Amino acid sequence: MKVGIYTLGCKVNMYESEFVMSKLKENGYEIGNFDDICDIYIINTCSVTNTSDNKSKKIIRNAVKKNKNACVVVMGCFIEANQDYKEDGVDIYLGTKDKSKIIELLDEYFKNKEEIRDLWKEEQKKFEDMFITTFDGRTRAFIKIQDGCRNFCSFCIIPYLRGTCRSKDFNKVIEEVKELTNNNYREIVLTGIHTGNYGVDLKTNFANLLEELVKIDKLKRLRISSIEVTELNDRVLKVIKESDKIANHLHIPLQAGSDKILKSMNRKYNLEFYKNKIKEIRSIREDISISTDIIVGFPGETEEDFEETIKTAREIGFSKIHVFPYSVRKNTKAEKMPNHLDNSIKKERARKLIEVSKELEIEYMNKFIGKTIEVLTESDKDGFTLGHTSNFLLVKLNKKVEKDKFVNVKLTEVKYPYIMGEINE
Repeated sequence: MKVGIYTLGCKVNMYESEFVMSKLKENGYEIGNFDDICDIYIINTCSVTNTSDNKSKKIIRNAVKKNKNACVVVMGCFIEANQDYKEDGVDIYLGTKDKSKIIELLDEYFKNKEEIRDLWKEEQKKFEDMFITTFDGRTRAFIKIQDGCRNFCSFCIIPYLRGTCRSKDFNKVIEEVKELTNNNYREIVLTGIHTGNYGVDLKTNFANLLEELVKIDKLKRLRISSIEVTELNDRVLKVIKESDKIANHLHIPLQAGSDKILKSMNRKYNLEFYKNKIKEIRSIREDISISTDIIVGFPGETEEDFEETIKTAREIGFSKIHVFPYSVRKNTKAEKMPNHLDNSIKKERARKLIEVSKELEIEYMNKFIGKTIEVLTESDKDGFTLGHTSNFLLVKLNKKVEKDKFVNVKLTEVKYPYIMGEINE
């Protein structure tokens, strides 16, 4: 049978979808394009914002329309957040657990032809083990090392959907990275819901994991998908300082550039702590790329608070800002806060901050004009090859080059969102 898979949301979802695909292939299923007429459609959903919810519902409806006789499986955070959700034509509702049981669930459905709802009945305590050796169609491979979150930021629904923090077995992470590097993946991305909290449920920690991973001979580049500023402790920074295998890029969510709003958000730091940590990081890696997430229009955010956020962003000098207008998530503390802002205000603030992000991106890119930097080639577009540097600059090469190779490139000109590069012969 032919299966089409559509993934929304974060890198954790991408990893989980990759695992589902590998299980399907192992059991004789054909993986097709989601736009094809398939026998089975699987939608791995997201619920981090209202936009994510709406897109999830749209993709689900589209799948149902494609083939009324197909088995439609919806799984992930949107389903866990909306346990009463029902759409005619959907056959299997699967939340944030038991994705590894996709074969058993499909077998059960095709045997009985009855709707299946597999959602939380109790708090998840154990990490749902997954293991992959390839990452379809990609140059870099993601590894999910951790699940769950207990930060309970006042705006965020994810702790209620993903459960308590739980980590992948230490040795299994090492084994998985070795398998992927043996299969010629030279860049590995560590990902999780609360990645830096790895090991909190085991007798280990994130620094221990990094120290062991950088010893793997075939591993060329190790990228941390996202990490909280409070988890960049001395031992983690020591690995970053001493190993050039750690990518020269960190994504460190800020969420707001105002202490008042950070406190309302229940973030675990203030601006002084955040800024000092960034200075410490740059003292060991001067040109490191630091990107971030910022939410605008949080309840109670005044124009002065927003202007302080812009000032903070410029002062820190992020290489990129992922901007999110505040989105009400049911059953979170922020939902019940006073002084919610009109959508038009949130959209306008998002527009302004996106402009600031673009200015900062171009400013950061210009630092590297004339320098020769290693690029991992990834894809071809309009007769050129695209790839990323260790510090995550998107480089367009002056000619086509074989994919999945590290090449030395002289950076010549910024043509946003690209930086142009010439191959050093």
